Amino acid sequence: MRAMLRRYHIIAIVALTAAAMLVSFTVLHYVTRGPEVYSLGEAQVGGPFTLTDQSGQRVSDSDFAGRYMLVAFGYTFCPDVCPAELQVMSAALDKLGSAGEKIVPIFITIDPARDSVAILAQYMPNFHPRFVGLTGSPEEIAAVAGAYRVYSAKAEGWQEAGEDYLMDHSTIIYLMGPDGKFVKHFTYTTDAAGLADDLKAATGG
Repeated sequence: MRAMLRRYHIIAIVALTAAAMLVSFTVLHYVTRGPEVYSLGEAQVGGPFTLTDQSGQRVSDSDFAGRYMLVAFGYTFCPDVCPAELQVMSAALDKLGSAGEKIVPIFITIDPARDSVAILAQYMPNFHPRFVGLTGSPEEIAAVAGAYRVYSAKAEGWQEAGEDYLMDHSTIIYLMGPDGKFVKHFTYTTDAAGLADDLKAATGG
């Protein structure tokens, strides 16, 4: 009986010791690292870039400091989605009138292999006169697309189509603030009237 009690006593001591070590480790972790904190924070979208516009001038995000940027990604050979999106942006800016002058509409190609400065120079006048079309090296475009979380790739079945191919890509329009930080985004289904109203509310116009 005594041997059994002694065994239970040893087991209890071991258990208490383990519990004490666990508590000590937890307290030490809390003191040195602090509690785990979960926060929504700011959306990590956008960032610095330097690209080339339709006039051949090098342009960086700092050139638009103090103004809002309304940014869309696409490509000039896009048969439907891209031109429709740019037309919606143009119509929304027209609806805003002078209140829209604080907003710079920007189109960034995801197809730099075909969208040269000369191609952009022909394409951009089809839309709002203040539109800035941007292209660059594949590395520059990949960097800015990554910063904006934009997906793009040659469409399935067109990988070996030479220069005649379609692109799959994101269709989100981004509104960036005068400080260059993300404000909100708009989906492809947003119409001109809705976009104008949302832009007015977001920019205090």
